[in-house]
Amino acid sequence: MAVLKPKIVLPGLARKLVAEGLLSEADAEQAFEKSLATHIPFASYVVSQKLASSRDVAIAAAEEFGVPLVDIDSVNLNPETIKLIDQKLLEKHHALPIFSRGKRLFVAISDPTNIHALDEIKFHTKMHTEAILAEEDKLEKAIERALEVFDTSMKGLNDEIGEIDLVDEEKSDKAEDDKNEADEAPIVKFVNKMLLDAIKIGASDLHFEPYEKFYRVRFRVDGMLKVVSNPPVTLARKLAARIKVMSRLDVSERRVPQDGRIKLKLSANKSIDFRVSTCPILWGEKIVMRILDSSAAKLNIDMLGYEEEQKRLYLEALANPYGMVLVTGPTGSGKTVSLYTGINILNKEGVNISTAEDPVEINLPGVNQVQIDEKTGMTFSKALKAFLRQDPDIILVGEIRDLETGGIAIKAASTGHMVMSTLHTNDAPQTLTRMVDMGIPSFAIATCVNLIMAQRLCRRLCSCKVEQDIPEKTLLEEGFKKEEIPNIKLYAPRLGGCEKCGGAGYKGRVGIYQVMPISEEMKRLIMEGSNAIGIADQARKEGIPDLRVSGLKKVKDGLTSLEEVNRVVNKE
Repeated sequence: MAVLKPKIVLPGLARKLVAEGLLSEADAEQAFEKSLATHIPFASYVVSQKLASSRDVAIAAAEEFGVPLVDIDSVNLNPETIKLIDQKLLEKHHALPIFSRGKRLFVAISDPTNIHALDEIKFHTKMHTEAILAEEDKLEKAIERALEVFDTSMKGLNDEIGEIDLVDEEKSDKAEDDKNEADEAPIVKFVNKMLLDAIKIGASDLHFEPYEKFYRVRFRVDGMLKVVSNPPVTLARKLAARIKVMSRLDVSERRVPQDGRIKLKLSANKSIDFRVSTCPILWGEKIVMRILDSSAAKLNIDMLGYEEEQKRLYLEALANPYGMVLVTGPTGSGKTVSLYTGINILNKEGVNISTAEDPVEINLPGVNQVQIDEKTGMTFSKALKAFLRQDPDIILVGEIRDLETGGIAIKAASTGHMVMSTLHTNDAPQTLTRMVDMGIPSFAIATCVNLIMAQRLCRRLCSCKVEQDIPEKTLLEEGFKKEEIPNIKLYAPRLGGCEKCGGAGYKGRVGIYQVMPISEEMKRLIMEGSNAIGIADQARKEGIPDLRVSGLKKVKDGLTSLEEVNRVVNKE
């Protein structure tokens, strides 16, 4: 006589899915049996086997059990909250603590019938646990991100990471009394890993930031900051000490900012420089490291994003035997690269080039570079006075900061030398009035300045870009001309990007420029004491596109998006 198989009693979620027509009863029973056998939550099993979508399962569970549904992608995960449970518990129960209120811990799960998970988390944390529903696929990704918090807790780093060397690092670096050898090795490996990762992905800056409850490391890639690691906040002082040792800074001094430099030797013939800046903040020392890439100075001028007319004007200004070329823009807008690209063009055997910089970011063979150091008395003005006694042809001043430096630079430009420098202003016309405000005589400015170039950097769209449809009214408001709108195609980053751009939708950056030669009419306006608005109006009359117009040209060419141009340049 055949033994009848006992009928399976389906849990509430399974019954709900069957009632909603999302699963057949047979599939639900089989999924329930398999989930029990494999110790996988029922909801996770259903989604992993693609029996129903994670969205449908989450909505059904929320309705069945009256548990709130959260979009976990929009939740900022707090490393300290995640670490309330250990890694094994997180992986075992497929449950993620997302925030706490007093003694209540809110835990994201995809299956609210998983009471055992909530009970075990409650036991380990000594906190009252409350379930919040999350879609299975999104929860899976969030847990992967959460596991990185444990991965960056100085354990399991590859031994090979420690193989890079510091050039000329002093032997005394090992004599830190407050660290033992066991603590030092993981810290060294972690810092080295961060430096190597930054180099590999093409970051321009690294930010090491301590806060009260957490610590984060961020990289600036293509002008945007993103979090790459959350080491334990308890390691904040040790991380700061290690970086300061590498930079030859005073490890014991934590109350004032310090500046240093690291040279990492990656191989016998390759090394990378980092500029290091420390700053005391409320919960420790924030450290920012700028990667100094010497290859950037050797870029072909065609790679920088100049329009043909802008490139011609810049090259013509460089060909002048004397006068002044000024580049303006905010920090990180590529001014140094533009100046060094010009210097590289002029760097020939028959030319004497001297530079005064704070700091010297890029090492160029054949160029006499002076590091400005206020502590020793080596100021911009002193360096410039020395240059004028050194038979110069071309002088580069890192930045004109005051009247004394500006005055000497102007004198050098008016006595047969080519002078190149930077100022911090918003656009080219404002640069002229800024120099007048410093106290430089307007007649000297009108006589000596040949060209002013303002610039910004926009992220370049990846090849996975998608066409964007924007209403004509909006395009007119953005600055496009009515007659050109029917013939232009606009692009936007693809949502989620591709493998090439790492999901960002952008890859690399392109410059947008305002290249303004100083015409006779502009010289007259300067002499008459005209303001920046008057000079800008004259530049428009002469057909010189401002930064906004140049940015819109890059949008029309499909190089960047309208959203990106609006991010870096104001609307008129």
